[in-house]
Amino acid sequence: MSAVLSWAGDDDGLPAQGFAHPSRSRARRSQPGELPPEVEQALWRGTDLGTQSGPVTPSGFAELDAELPGGGWPCQSVSEVLSPQPSVLEWRIIGPALGRVVGAGGRVVVVGPPKTPHVPGLHHAGIDEKHLVWIQADTPAERLWCTEQLVKAGACGALVAWLPQARPEQIRRLQVCAQACDGPVFLFRPAAAQHEASAAPLRVMARFALDWEIHVQVLKRRGPSHDGVIRLRSVPGGLDAVLTPRLMVPSRLIASREPSRTPAPERELASTVPRGAAVHALGGTTPSARARRHAPVR
Repeated sequence: MSAVLSWAGDDDGLPAQGFAHPSRSRARRSQPGELPPEVEQALWRGTDLGTQSGPVTPSGFAELDAELPGGGWPCQSVSEVLSPQPSVLEWRIIGPALGRVVGAGGRVVVVGPPKTPHVPGLHHAGIDEKHLVWIQADTPAERLWCTEQLVKAGACGALVAWLPQARPEQIRRLQVCAQACDGPVFLFRPAAAQHEASAAPLRVMARFALDWEIHVQVLKRRGPSHDGVIRLRSVPGGLDAVLTPRLMVPSRLIASREPSRTPAPERELASTVPRGAAVHALGGTTPSARARRHAPVR
């Protein structure tokens, strides 16, 4: 086969459009220690808070969203919430997010809660019984199987499961399956699980505190480590209208009812009294009954 080149000029002349110089066709060369612009834009540094590749659901707490990649609970991913005691603060920390899921027409599926969900209390978070499915699974194997099947099916707007005895390889399997799930997947586990390896991209520790607060510590996220404590104001639904201003800050009420410390003069007097002696009303000391019983008779 032969190829015919058409020239724009004369037969003996040069072509009208010559070859471009190699230095002009290439992109701008970076300086030593400098990355090309296209690489710089695609690079993520571990010191920066990462961005979530998929959609997120706002948590309802501005302080918490500021520390979560993407600004909320991640969808298409597993989020582990650890707590020292079950059935104390789970609904309070994820209730606002579940209310958004229900408001968007999604359905919340609960697998193996330690206690029966209190539907009247969930109404304050925007979760009604029509959009709540409770699956009672007693054994760890049943809870894990139900959770995995629901994640694979992707038939719920949000999945909440209690898996206190899940192993690291089981969490890894759920994380792989959750990448095809459109909604958030919450796994509640005990506080002792923080020392175990986990494939969940997001792990937080939540503890109950005074003054209707929840203290949250981010154990794992895509970004720098979080060393502080996030204080979230969370009053259970329906109590705002009945709590008095003093009960809204219980720590002050408890501090005011603590017994006062012993005055300084009494502390000095107590230090000078021998052990086993009683203090007389006029300030003197009298021997105790045991001391009088063993005193020699003269």
